[in-house]
Amino acid sequence: MKTIDVSPSYKDKVTSAKLMKNAMHALKDYRMEQSVFIDIENDPNETGLVGGPFSLITTDEGDLDAKLTTLDPNFSAVIVDLMYQLNLQRNDTVAVLMTGSMPGANIAVLTACKALGLFPISISSLGASQWGANQVDFTWLDMEKILFDKGFISSTSIAASIGGRNDMGRLLSPQGRSIILENINRHNIPVIKKKRLAENINERMDYFKKYQSIDSYKAVINVGGGVASLGTSFNLKLLPPGVVNRSSINTIGNPGGIEGVFSKFINSNVLGLHVLNIRPLIEQFKMPFAPIPLPEIGTGSLYAIERYNLWVASFCLLIVSGSVVLVGIQSKRKIKEHLIQHEPDSLL
Repeated sequence: MKTIDVSPSYKDKVTSAKLMKNAMHALKDYRMEQSVFIDIENDPNETGLVGGPFSLITTDEGDLDAKLTTLDPNFSAVIVDLMYQLNLQRNDTVAVLMTGSMPGANIAVLTACKALGLFPISISSLGASQWGANQVDFTWLDMEKILFDKGFISSTSIAASIGGRNDMGRLLSPQGRSIILENINRHNIPVIKKKRLAENINERMDYFKKYQSIDSYKAVINVGGGVASLGTSFNLKLLPPGVVNRSSINTIGNPGGIEGVFSKFINSNVLGLHVLNIRPLIEQFKMPFAPIPLPEIGTGSLYAIERYNLWVASFCLLIVSGSVVLVGIQSKRKIKEHLIQHEPDSLL
């Protein structure tokens, strides 16, 4: 006999996943209206949200399978589960750091915030790695604006930077940097563009402080590997995905490095959520990596776990154990009686 243990956050997970699914459909419809064809080979689930291998705003190499995994609406339910671990409550304010590299993860975080009633204060960098939001006519800010206008997310970025190396678009062409700056200006939000990485990081902190003191934020959420977000003050490869606290940062410290926004928040005793290294992250929830087709919403161990009924199993174990003991006692008694009654010379 089995029982099904439904996740305490089941309803919020389903709400969030459905919200992400509808948000993705809205973005796909927009692309279809622009007569943009879907690359079925690299976007097998036909989301319309997988970028290309190269473009003028592509900053680095990217893992296509990781991008496909974050474009599963159930990934938003993963974020809800992690937010429950942070004990976030309705109307809490969270700081969100995003890049253009994983639009699926960005959407997952923002729709999870919407489903839980959180208020995200976001800053983005627009440069994107391969297969991300690296289309010059469809950047992350373009996606974000569409989703906000249609009511799928509750806020848009308060500022943005070029991103890429040193957060200043190094290794991008002058034309690529110009495209990103024009896109930011078109969305009428402030541009973070100083001469040094440390200055870009400090300006981000200043923007967050305009809304409330840093230690008043209930959590800081980092999506992707933005250098301004993560800095160089710790070994990025050792930072585990998922919930991050101050001790996690201190144990992988790199003296002399530049402290990023994420660690500045955490060192102010703000809990963190790190969304990167997607494979080990989803393995925690026993989810498929780069699933084709996309799994149904509300199914799998993320939502409910099937277990054997412990009471029934314990009762059965007690009966079996008792039976073994009883049979053992009876056998021992009969063997003893046989030995007493047995007369070796009776056969002579």
